[in-house]
Amino acid sequence: MPMNTMKAIRLHEFGGPEVLRYDDVPIPEPKPGEVLVRVHAVGVNPPDWYVREGMPNVPPAMRPPLSLPAIPGTDVSGVVAAVPADVDGFSVGDEVFGLLRFPGLEGSAYAEYVAAPASDLARKPAHVDHVHAAGAPMAGLTAWQFLIELGHDHPSPFQAAQHRPMALNAETTVLVNGAAGGVGHFALQLAKWKGARVIAVASGVQESFLRELGADQFIDYTKSRPEEVAHGVDLVLDTVGGLGSSRFLRTLKRGGALYPVFVAEYDPEEVAKLGVTTSGTQVRSNGPQLAELGRLLGAGTLRVAIDSTFPLADARRAHERAARGHIQGKIVLTVA
Repeated sequence: MPMNTMKAIRLHEFGGPEVLRYDDVPIPEPKPGEVLVRVHAVGVNPPDWYVREGMPNVPPAMRPPLSLPAIPGTDVSGVVAAVPADVDGFSVGDEVFGLLRFPGLEGSAYAEYVAAPASDLARKPAHVDHVHAAGAPMAGLTAWQFLIELGHDHPSPFQAAQHRPMALNAETTVLVNGAAGGVGHFALQLAKWKGARVIAVASGVQESFLRELGADQFIDYTKSRPEEVAHGVDLVLDTVGGLGSSRFLRTLKRGGALYPVFVAEYDPEEVAKLGVTTSGTQVRSNGPQLAELGRLLGAGTLRVAIDSTFPLADARRAHERAARGHIQGKIVLTVA
């Protein structure tokens, strides 16, 4: 293979996992403000399969531009291979990780090399390997921006008001729905880091995993209805969303809040009657926040759970694994 080409997964059409093709493509040229990263691992996230499907559930007016053929993916961990003259702060050989160009859809991470905006990158913690680092950016930043600090003033596409995270401390009870997934398992750990009491909702097979991460109470949604078990909750982070999300309003105390990570709709009358609020945002790339997450990962305060890994060439199998659900932590693609 000529030195100026690389392997990448590309979409030439929208559809199921079978449309992911392993192609030879040119190595990208970094634009101003970007560095070239030799990718070692790539995190797999829900937007990757929404893009693969052509975003059928997103209203056309809200879809970011995407032209085919396209390289999907946003989460990378790797080594800086080239640094243009206009970029300070990174050198060739630095180990970095990042969420690239999100909420745009041009991260192009499913590849051996990626041109990455320097502002989206942070140094990878030395004692965290590339697979675990690649699992952190999108899921970790989502939990961080919902629960700890928004870190930007971009308007949310989902609500007029700016999202403002509730202060968490030892007096706070946080319920995390979908606690075993990517965002959920980070949210549980960040709430514990802030001293909160955490109720984790997931299926029974995840109980020991979630208790190990610090869950104070566990609710197996396959055996009991969370809204009948949990009461007096200050904050619900619902990583599942959808039609069932409104049942969690009933777990909240007056003055409490429900944060949906995926789009969910609530009856404004019920919300008002219960004296609670709902608020969401959309995760955005943020190198400085990722550096803070990196410090917590490096110290062992936060850990990334890996559900499974697949070679880059087997991205199709990774997407098939995601479609089966009940993921514990993150699915990661490895790049030799």
